[in-house]
Amino acid sequence: MNQSLPNPIPRSVALLGYGGLLPFLVLAPASLVDPHHARIWSNALFAYGAVILTFVGALHWGFAMTLTDLSASRRTQCFVWSVVPALLAWAAFLLSPMLTSILLVTGFLTHYWQDRLLVAASHLPTWYLPLRFRLTTVACLCLTAAAIAETW
Repeated sequence: MNQSLPNPIPRSVALLGYGGLLPFLVLAPASLVDPHHARIWSNALFAYGAVILTFVGALHWGFAMTLTDLSASRRTQCFVWSVVPALLAWAAFLLSPMLTSILLVTGFLTHYWQDRLLVAASHLPTWYLPLRFRLTTVACLCLTAAAIAETW
């Protein structure tokens, strides 16, 4: 299928998407430059990362409900996948900071992979996957930085 809708990213989507990176971009450097409070900054970042991972998982629930070009099998896969990021995010809080970071990063990367599968099976705007790639990259780099700060 892979016929994406050829429209530019709406300004509001760009502002909200990139604006959602601000906590990542503030908390990760704070955890690196303030070693006395690194645990506070990284915990705040991990909590935000868990919330965002849950949010992006929910996108697939919405897609499963609204995309009319999905096969029944792909629709079911979207519904099933949509709850996995929330479970990963919750489980991340039961682990050490390094393992929390690894689990959250794995969740974001796996979700991006799921996004790629969805784009191949459906009609989504052309801006969707590049935006998800950029947002995922920044989130993963920041979560990794916070984990590094925890080990210093």
